Amino acid sequence: MPRLPEPGPESLLRDPLPLRGRTALVTGASRLGGIGCAVARRLAALGASVCLHHHVPHDAAQPWGADRPEDVADAVRAARADPGARVLDEPGDLSDPREPAALHARATQALGGRLDILVANHALSGSDGDLDTVDAAMLDAHWAVDTRSVLLLVQAHARHRAALPPRTPGGRVLMMTSGQDIAGGMPGEIAYALQKGALASVTRSLATALAAHAVTVNTVNPGPVDTGYLTGDAYDAVAARFPGGRWGMPDDPARLLAWLATDEAEWITGQVIDSEGGFRR
Repeated sequence: MPRLPEPGPESLLRDPLPLRGRTALVTGASRLGGIGCAVARRLAALGASVCLHHHVPHDAAQPWGADRPEDVADAVRAARADPGARVLDEPGDLSDPREPAALHARATQALGGRLDILVANHALSGSDGDLDTVDAAMLDAHWAVDTRSVLLLVQAHARHRAALPPRTPGGRVLMMTSGQDIAGGMPGEIAYALQKGALASVTRSLATALAAHAVTVNTVNPGPVDTGYLTGDAYDAVAARFPGGRWGMPDDPARLLAWLATDEAEWITGQVIDSEGGFRR
């Protein structure tokens, strides 16, 4: 097999808009202070058109409350580097088994008929317990949202990319996990840890399955990120476990996820990557 030529000096220069012309669906992008919004802003800043998925009833039922989808979309538009890039939003209850494929289809159509990047950031908050209190309803609820819907989204993405011309560049799947496999795990959130562990476990299998369609698959564990869910002494105690003395902020994992979406990361697939800032458990 002939060796590829060494890159010339001009190829070492970074394109300031490496995602210009690319399209992305970011799920769970429903809060201004959330990771989904931060990822969408980074993708838009690199030139991509972005569809933001939201399910307002979920956040409205949480202590932190819900933001207006139009405000989140405006925040992403403000980060756009390409004036021609589109930013739109789509609602969807991903606990419905029909919704992942339907959401993917709506986003693809709205973005012009091709979807390159799938960022599965959504997850169910609450409805969980430890080993003594977890029950079948909790397990089923987390399975439906945290795992089943992600796999159905990936399935829809694989089918879509398979219908494009062979080796169409830019295909990406990015999933999220939560460090459930590190140190002491998450004994107080058994249902959530179980389903996030399933995503970590299936990452390499999905990467192999999608390789023929020139789609990379990677999963990121962002570690503890300040999205507004913890305050007071508990917040300070977590901050003290980071060498830098601060929590991760949404833009910390967003920078990694956005880079994984670029062509610079085309040789990285099947990986579960921890982005925890040295967090000590």
